[in-house]
Amino acid sequence: MVEITLPPAGEAQSFAHVDDYLQVGMNGDASDMHLGVNAPPIWRRFGTLHPIWPDAIPLTPQQTETLAASFLTESQLHTLHERGDIDFAYANSFGRFRASVVRHRLGFDLVFRIIQNRVRTMDELGLPPALKTLTQYHNGLVLVTGAVGSGKSTTLAALVEEINSTRHDHIITLEDPIEYVIQSKGCHVTQREVHTHTRSFGAALRGALREDPDVIMVGEMRDLETIQLAITASETGHLVLGTLHTGNASRTLDRVLDVFPVDQREQIRIMVSESLRGIVSQQLVPKKDGTGRVLALEILTNTPAVGNVIRESKTFMLPGIIQTGRKNGMRLMDDSLTELYQQGVISQEELLARAEQKAVVKAAIK
Repeated sequence: MVEITLPPAGEAQSFAHVDDYLQVGMNGDASDMHLGVNAPPIWRRFGTLHPIWPDAIPLTPQQTETLAASFLTESQLHTLHERGDIDFAYANSFGRFRASVVRHRLGFDLVFRIIQNRVRTMDELGLPPALKTLTQYHNGLVLVTGAVGSGKSTTLAALVEEINSTRHDHIITLEDPIEYVIQSKGCHVTQREVHTHTRSFGAALRGALREDPDVIMVGEMRDLETIQLAITASETGHLVLGTLHTGNASRTLDRVLDVFPVDQREQIRIMVSESLRGIVSQQLVPKKDGTGRVLALEILTNTPAVGNVIRESKTFMLPGIIQTGRKNGMRLMDDSLTELYQQGVISQEELLARAEQKAVVKAAIK
């Protein structure tokens, strides 16, 4: 386990500004920070949530309210008191954070996702070279999926950065909130934040189509309007990158198709079968030695067989197609997890807890 030097717990009680806690979190390689009523300061490190200081005194309602007031603007405080919650990107002198403040029965809770200061490349993240093919298309739909906290935003930023470095196009990103700040390189990059620069993802997408884009990145495809506009944009000469909170390729396609009314699904299946370029589903799995987390991937790329399965609404056949499509860079999540276990990176308990076909995986590792 990585050893982190922390200030004594007693000193933590004198922190009057969230920046002091955020600095501790960044120094400690945490992914999230929780400052809540009747709980000690908590961080998530390597996927596990636990107190920063085991003997720290729980925060009081007055302390969390003071902490909220220490970094929220007057307008944000008004929204918080009026609506009861607020989330946005917060930047200070040493980092960027996705901030969420909510009012509840006991007072205010503050949660921060720590965003890396630099956009890491696909190579630095250890993404397979085959994924670079997805960044070379000039139209179509690429989806990055996974649970909350699985690193989707980081992977998506790496894909955008690959395009930014290798092409000469106009990239528009639509995010809620903006996490990674992407500097224009070969491409001209326009970043828009929902609720700050535009009313909704749908409104931003409609606007984007009139802004001469080549690549559109949608931070979250969460409703019918956004999904419909993203599919339409992918068919009209734009490369669309988006995220969904789904666990694997077949569930992703089911989610995309099921959001449409029944009488539209046949047409949408045809559109998706033609526009889909690939689906990357991912998990961040704690390493066996406790030094961090490792990326496990399921990769689906569109082939004639995949397109046919989508058109015929037989997504249950996709795992078999992925297994036989290894030469095209495809892989199943179970195969990725098994490989990490066989390399000694993750434990057997993690492997079996996360595997879809547990009986098959058990047989494979005997």
